[in-house]
Amino acid sequence: MTTTSAAVRRRRAATAGFHLGAGTLALLWLLPIALVLVTGLRSFDDIAANGLGSWPHSFTFDNFRQAWVDGGQQRALINSLLVTIPAVLVTLALASMAAFALSRYELPFRRSLLLLMLGGNLLPPQILLIPVSKLSELMGLHDTLTALIGVQIGFGVGFYVFVLHGFMRAIPAEIQQAAVVDGAGPWQIFWRIILPLTRPALAALSALSFTWVFNDLLWAITVLRSDTKMPITAALIGLQGQYVSMWNVIAAGSVIAAAPTVAVFLRFQRHFVAGLNLGAVK
Repeated sequence: MTTTSAAVRRRRAATAGFHLGAGTLALLWLLPIALVLVTGLRSFDDIAANGLGSWPHSFTFDNFRQAWVDGGQQRALINSLLVTIPAVLVTLALASMAAFALSRYELPFRRSLLLLMLGGNLLPPQILLIPVSKLSELMGLHDTLTALIGVQIGFGVGFYVFVLHGFMRAIPAEIQQAAVVDGAGPWQIFWRIILPLTRPALAALSALSFTWVFNDLLWAITVLRSDTKMPITAALIGLQGQYVSMWNVIAAGSVIAAAPTVAVFLRFQRHFVAGLNLGAVK
């Protein structure tokens, strides 16, 4: 009886220690976010008089209006969505079709094609900046959102094919064989059977892809030049230059820039976490 009680106490202590440690880490993680949010709501006079790290004495939403209208966040957010949404949809559509063909059919050199797609993602993007910029100029797409969409699709499709390939290979072959016996063709098998079964993987990759493309800065400043075409990440740099010492406006702009990705993550958080293990499927 004493041994059992001691074991129960140890488990309770271990559970309490885990929750305490996890709560502390969560607090440390959320503290900078809360600081940015509170700073974005404070007035400039309050920060100038009491300091950035002081307890807030006044709140205003005018900072968000300044960042949204005067700082160009509205236009930049539209640009980001015009790039992100088509890039995510087209990339996942191409990747799902390629993964279906490579995983369900005995194509020649399919392993080599898969390794080639994966190998393209292992190259550091920095060494491709000049070639991508020159190629967009030669194609007449430089300084256009179309060029940025194409770059995002080109650099994302290989990784998504690799992930979806592993997921689709795990689908039992008997399901496809039964569909073939019933007279279904490749397109029907893909659209009506494989794609619905791959929905969890597609949801996870949608959340990941949206986050990566929306938060990208490197390719945006590589293929774009006009301020009116810059996405939200590049606009934040301009906002910092425009409001050098007005940390409240800069913080408000950061909150605006983070809002879409936070909303997508909260919507797909279950699939987002599950997506970390998709590539482990054999």
